[in-house]
Amino acid sequence: MTELIDRWRTAARTAGATDTPALAAAGTALLTRWREPHRRYHTDRHLRAVLAVVDRYADLADRPELVRLAAWTHDAVYDPRAGGDANERASAELASGLLTGLGVPAATVAEVRRLVLLTAGHAVAPGDHDGALLCDADLSILAAPAERYDGYAAAIRAEYAHVPEPDFRAGRARVLDGLLALPALFRLPPLAGRWEAAARANLTRELATLR
Repeated sequence: MTELIDRWRTAARTAGATDTPALAAAGTALLTRWREPHRRYHTDRHLRAVLAVVDRYADLADRPELVRLAAWTHDAVYDPRAGGDANERASAELASGLLTGLGVPAATVAEVRRLVLLTAGHAVAPGDHDGALLCDADLSILAAPAERYDGYAAAIRAEYAHVPEPDFRAGRARVLDGLLALPALFRLPPLAGRWEAAARANLTRELATLR
């Protein structure tokens, strides 16, 4: 936990946050959210996975420290019962308030908020390197080996345990169809080259089990 908090503090300081005890406390509060008991996939393990991709490909971003802050906050609010993009909008608002309170400049806060909102649909404009890295990192699980991907799919089902099976199958199929309809799942060429085919194979395989 200390290592993660240190990474949060470094990213926030680089983005302009004042290094006070409140900065570490904010990181701790975020981790508490990521560790809520109703989460099965959207946990701090997912956070670590996203941060790992961002760190590895940071040279492809324009402001990697902002991508890291967006990674920390993009699923900070996660309620499986919320509809549409409610979780992403709530996470963006949380990020705005949190970073503003830590002294991060307004323009930087606005950019982190924009990045968080991109994770609702993963539609990134050409040339948006920071948005591309965040969304590629967020979707990296889709290209995992089959066994790990199946574990991810099972964890998503567990988060939606309150949804009857027929409704879940229909809703999940719509999500997968939407992902497969994207012109590309991954935008950054090094990641697309490594992950696109594997991700589409996993999505297609899961979709077949739902139907």
